[in-house]
Amino acid sequence: MKKNSLISKDGVSYLLPFILVTFCFALWGFANDITNPMVKAFSKIFRMNVSEGTLVQVAFYGGYFAMAFPAAIFIRKYSYKAGVLMGLALYAIGALLFFPAKGIGVYGCFLVAYFIMTCGLSFLETSCNPYILTMGNEETATRRLNLAQCFNPCGSIIGMFVAMNFIQAKLNPMSSDERALLNDAEFEVLKNNDLSVLIAPYLLIGIVITVMFLIILFTKMPKNGDQSKEIHFLPTLKRIFSLKYYREGVIAQFFYVGAQIMCWTFIIQYGTRVFMGEGLDEQSAEVLSQRFNIFAMLFFICSRFIATFLMKYVKPAQLLAYFAVLAMVFTMGVILFQNRYGVYCLVAVSGCMSLMFPTIYGIALDGMGDDAKFGAAGLIMAILGGSVLPPLQAAIIDLGTVSGIPATNVSFVLPLICFLVVGAYGYRMHKAKPNV
Repeated sequence: MKKNSLISKDGVSYLLPFILVTFCFALWGFANDITNPMVKAFSKIFRMNVSEGTLVQVAFYGGYFAMAFPAAIFIRKYSYKAGVLMGLALYAIGALLFFPAKGIGVYGCFLVAYFIMTCGLSFLETSCNPYILTMGNEETATRRLNLAQCFNPCGSIIGMFVAMNFIQAKLNPMSSDERALLNDAEFEVLKNNDLSVLIAPYLLIGIVITVMFLIILFTKMPKNGDQSKEIHFLPTLKRIFSLKYYREGVIAQFFYVGAQIMCWTFIIQYGTRVFMGEGLDEQSAEVLSQRFNIFAMLFFICSRFIATFLMKYVKPAQLLAYFAVLAMVFTMGVILFQNRYGVYCLVAVSGCMSLMFPTIYGIALDGMGDDAKFGAAGLIMAILGGSVLPPLQAAIIDLGTVSGIPATNVSFVLPLICFLVVGAYGYRMHKAKPNV
């Protein structure tokens, strides 16, 4: 590597900014994966079905969709650093709003807090992903983004650990059926106690985010990705969406994020059904399912480091296609097995998903230059897949059985279709752009 490759055009070292921005990847990973188990938790606390519980995901990923292009305009007008700071500020505000939401005790207030929090995450992802791409040589940009993204699941692991040990394990063990028999007064007492448990980690992360905001505020960051301040919104959109590899990348990202959220959210429902069939009570089955969720994330982390290494020898688009085919094979196992082998296959799917998000991202933004700010927004809007597809899967799960097969198993047909789309994108891009 050349001596000056670690120094930006304005003379700022990339090292500390790279570390700080990479830490932000872990912060939104925490938010994503402390939230996935909350579908089940809120369903129990408010005595709702699975479909109503998935409104958490609708609010969460809806914030990504709503704020992506406003974030891109903000970043274009000001800077990547300003975008990161705005993201951290909204993230902290949303997390701290869990305290008044608990006082009000209405499910919708938590959905508002989630939405504000993820408006901040949308700013962060729209800023941090392309910012990392600018911190060094263009030919290694996708590998650099994969390296930064390796720390996203580290935050996810912490989020899952907190969800399992400081929320799920401390909620009242009363089953959903038993809660349904409580009178209104008993239900309110139980609900308030459970909500007190649930909000504590969010208040703590709100404080951590505030500290991170102050650190980045007073750190000098590179500005070589902030050359143009002009905003030509519609012409830029027309230009970037005329690129087939970008347009198809947005579609592939929509389906990938949908698959990821479905696999990580409904591993709880899938595992709970399997483990209750082995004789465990509902809460023990949920805790064990969350443990397997953590195993899945550990496999995801290891696989992402391995995939980053393999990109030295295999082009990213080709590797994306290979991993998508493996994901489809394991998803078929999730559908067909009705015992622990299905859970094992679901864990294995996480390993296959490891490189998908940053690789689609890197391919879609290849060679875009300053247009990457708006290009990034389109790819972040594609995270809407995590809001649209899980409710469809939940609706299938709520059926109970489909032609005598557990509906939970049948519902994983949706992720299977998603991986088919991702695999097709990887194959098409490998043929169309052999250099990526």
